[in-house]
Amino acid sequence: MIIHSLTSSLVGQRLQRWLAFRPLTLGLGLAVLAALVLVVINETGYRQSTRALQEIGEAQGERLVLSSLVQNIVDAETGQRGYLLTGETRYREPYDEAVKQISNQLAALRKLYEGKPAESARLATLTDHVMRKLAEIEMTVRLRESGNDDAWKFVVTTDVGREEMTAIRAEAAGLMALSNQSLMEGQAQIARSLATARLGIGLAALAGLFAFFLYLRQTHRLRVAGERQQLALERERNALEDEVRERTANLAELATHLQEVRENERGFLARELHDELGALLTAAKLDAARLKSRLATSPEATERLQHLTELLNSGIALKRRIIEDLRPSSLSNLGLVASLEILGREFAERSGIQVEMALEPVNLDESHQLTVYRMVQEGLTNIGKYAKATEATIVLKNYGNHVQVELADNGQGFDVRKMKPATHGLAGMRHRVEAAHGKLNISSTPGQGTVLRAVLPMAAPPAALPGNGQPPTPPAPGR
Repeated sequence: MIIHSLTSSLVGQRLQRWLAFRPLTLGLGLAVLAALVLVVINETGYRQSTRALQEIGEAQGERLVLSSLVQNIVDAETGQRGYLLTGETRYREPYDEAVKQISNQLAALRKLYEGKPAESARLATLTDHVMRKLAEIEMTVRLRESGNDDAWKFVVTTDVGREEMTAIRAEAAGLMALSNQSLMEGQAQIARSLATARLGIGLAALAGLFAFFLYLRQTHRLRVAGERQQLALERERNALEDEVRERTANLAELATHLQEVRENERGFLARELHDELGALLTAAKLDAARLKSRLATSPEATERLQHLTELLNSGIALKRRIIEDLRPSSLSNLGLVASLEILGREFAERSGIQVEMALEPVNLDESHQLTVYRMVQEGLTNIGKYAKATEATIVLKNYGNHVQVELADNGQGFDVRKMKPATHGLAGMRHRVEAAHGKLNISSTPGQGTVLRAVLPMAAPPAALPGNGQPPTPPAPGR
């Protein structure tokens, strides 16, 4: 049930997280859209501004060329007047230089005004006036060179040059006005682009802030939901741990109960064997002794009776060994130390393994004595079956408040890390010791023997439930 609840909680947590990601996805989409809009606005503004800057550059170039053209015409007129008045060739130099540049400047203007009908029309008119002005200047200069003073003075007094110069200035001013208009339009376009970019950046920033707000809000919700789920999982985990501890304690109680039942059954069998089978074997032995005295004249009958007596003695000895294995009478009659001495001596006789013993008197209750005895008994059995040892040592030390039992051998040993939990009856041995509120330690190295060491309290403390410090619940009747 608890596992099902944990699974449901995990599924619900994943579902909530998926649902929580939907607003985050919306916010992310909004942020991406805002970024795309910002890129489009910036790109459009960049292209418009680039085009406007190009137009501004062209307008400034037109203004510069127009200004230079007008200035060169003025310079040509100035050189003309100086030469006409003085007749010296050096006064013609501004005129000659200006004439050379005017044609290039007109060609440059025609190139700049390509694709501009209004500007091209005015440029054509300006070009006509410039040509007529240059023709007038050239005519007066040639007449002065030829010495025809009356002719050039007459041309000068006709005011043709002044009228052409006035027309040139008017057409240049018109073209300058058109250039100024283009310049102002370009500046206005740049201003509009900047305003649009500002608006786009502002909107994108607002969208980004809104997306960030959504992110923070959903992050907060996710954190709160995660904390709630974590608390729920912790509560469920604690409940599961409590249930596991309770069941572990119940299993430990059951195992202890089974051990007690087994020991009780062993005691019952030992009493039955001693009382019933022992009496039968003893009676049969007595009957055989009476028959042997009455049939002394028959050698064959005497031999048979002798054989029967030997079989009865063997049965009685077997019965005693079985009884001692089931429930050692020496433990009740002689105490723990004497029982361990007998156990070690009999093991040495059966196995041929030398057993050294160092046993101190201890004051343990019957259950603790039985625990120590069974531990040593099981350990000696394992040594005889698996250790391939030549020597064994049994040590019992009394430390006042606790007892230490140690069983060591010089056998082949094993790797404790690879040992299975139920290997060679060690699980039952460990449970016996822990049920007596003791601790069992196993140390072994391949090729260097094995040491079993148990520490048991001198007096058993009050029973407690493992892990929570509460006494166990008494088993129900019939458990």
